[in-house]
Amino acid sequence: MNKNSKDKDILSEIIANKRFEIDLQKRSVSALQLEKNLTDVSKKHSMRAALINSDTGIIAEFKRRSPSKGWINRDAQPVDIIPSYQEAGAAALSILTDEKYFGGNLRDIRSVRPLINIPILRKDFVVDEYQLYQAKIISADAVLLIASALTQEECNALAEKAHGLGLETLLEIHNEKELVYVNPHIDMVGVNNRNLSTFHTDVENSFRLAALLPKDIVLVSESGISQPDTVKQLRKNGFRGFLIGETFMKTDKPAIALADFVTQLKIQ
Repeated sequence: MNKNSKDKDILSEIIANKRFEIDLQKRSVSALQLEKNLTDVSKKHSMRAALINSDTGIIAEFKRRSPSKGWINRDAQPVDIIPSYQEAGAAALSILTDEKYFGGNLRDIRSVRPLINIPILRKDFVVDEYQLYQAKIISADAVLLIASALTQEECNALAEKAHGLGLETLLEIHNEKELVYVNPHIDMVGVNNRNLSTFHTDVENSFRLAALLPKDIVLVSESGISQPDTVKQLRKNGFRGFLIGETFMKTDKPAIALADFVTQLKIQ
């Protein structure tokens, strides 16, 4: 992004705020205290396996708002939507836990974990192992690591720590330069079709980067997917996961929208 552009670099703002939030949280509850609250670091639900074995691969996202669109579904409650997502055919779930920019919180995962038996991705801007402890305590199964928010060394360390805690990792990349972030502790690679600096979306980004990634890696396409035909084309290009949020969340009945999407997806 041109530094002289009037477009605001939203990602930089979010990351700065995230580090500030974590510093405040650590003053209330230290990382050592969180670590002591970990009673089980075994892997519960494998998101990677769920996507490989699913005939749809849909990762249904629970998201109340976004920096680019504002409020999408302000009053949405996880307990009303998430179990229905599972019934409608979601292979896995993505739940936003960033409060300031996405209207989420850790309780959104904690409240629904006992109600479902499919994998949950804690979707947030992970920049500190403190957040990995949080994810494990609330019983998330996987965490998102965003290449553009981390150095390569930070990403490697966080991915290794996540595995040590029994968490799977979804690495999010946006361009060719970030391919070097793939490391042995990455379970899935997500191609984000949304530029996090401008929030412009282009699904062609997934097709372009898929050709450059290892054939044996589990690929996830993120953002900007609104049509079943797009998913069909992505599957032909090696993708196994499809993270879809706004398409469902902007409707009055997100789970019904998902069920209709799945029905169309299964039509040859």
